[in-house]
Amino acid sequence: MAAIGAQVQKTGTGDALARARQRAALLPDLLVEARRILNTVNTGWHGRRKSGVGESFWQFRPYSEGEAISRIDWRRSARDDRTYIRDQEWEAAHTVWLWADPSPSMLFKSEQAQVSKESRALVMILALAELLSRSGERIGFPGVTDPSSARNGAERLATSLAHASNLAAKPDLSRVKRFSEVVLVSDFLDPVDETIATLEKLAHSGARAHLIEVYDPAEEDFPYRRRTEFVDPETGSTLTFGRAEDYADDYRRLFFARRAALSDFCKRIGWSYTTNRTDRLASEALVSVHMNMTANVGYQGAAS
Repeated sequence: MAAIGAQVQKTGTGDALARARQRAALLPDLLVEARRILNTVNTGWHGRRKSGVGESFWQFRPYSEGEAISRIDWRRSARDDRTYIRDQEWEAAHTVWLWADPSPSMLFKSEQAQVSKESRALVMILALAELLSRSGERIGFPGVTDPSSARNGAERLATSLAHASNLAAKPDLSRVKRFSEVVLVSDFLDPVDETIATLEKLAHSGARAHLIEVYDPAEEDFPYRRRTEFVDPETGSTLTFGRAEDYADDYRRLFFARRAALSDFCKRIGWSYTTNRTDRLASEALVSVHMNMTANVGYQGAAS
């Protein structure tokens, strides 16, 4: 049986120190890669301006019934037949929690991909940290760093991750506050019901989330033929098929159904769901996430 893919950086789950050392060796290169990607995305990154309390003018917009009359800009309104509100830009730093899935399944890399899912997830998180910190946002990583605002946010996050000896398989989102944003980068291969239950709790907290599904080409294409042994990276259990190609259609149907269920849930409550295949550019997903983060929707909580 020829191997199409395998886990990279294989380390026993109990050897936390060895895993931390491997991560520390990997992160400097990933930080360089994240900054290279930043140069591609940064030309379209203009900050995340929104209406709120502040001194800087942002925009004029039509007056809506029920709004305070004191906010009407009478000089602008006198120019035509409409009444306009003068919006100020919200200058308070926004809090964004960033999380990359550290579970064993993220270590998978097929011969069709250039990087593992873990590597791609970390690069995307560090690139977002760089972009957001340059915009003055407060960024944090659940269980690793508290939210803080610093121009070198990506470098500080990389250092903290390099020294994190044993990252939790699931993010602790209990400290996420209302109107915060959360970016979750994972393969989202857990049972859909479990994932949605976690997301519903997050939605009820009043936060907004952006999910980025990172996946390997082999996970989507299922290129396996003849006798194939599959190994569960989480439990080590195995499953052997005599003719793997006979199961390809059923596998793909389940694979896309899982993605559709998560994507539909996110769209229903105004969140975003972005996919990134590891043989594609990370910048493609980052541009999409940036556009979704600038949209002023998705804080209303989970729909019933």
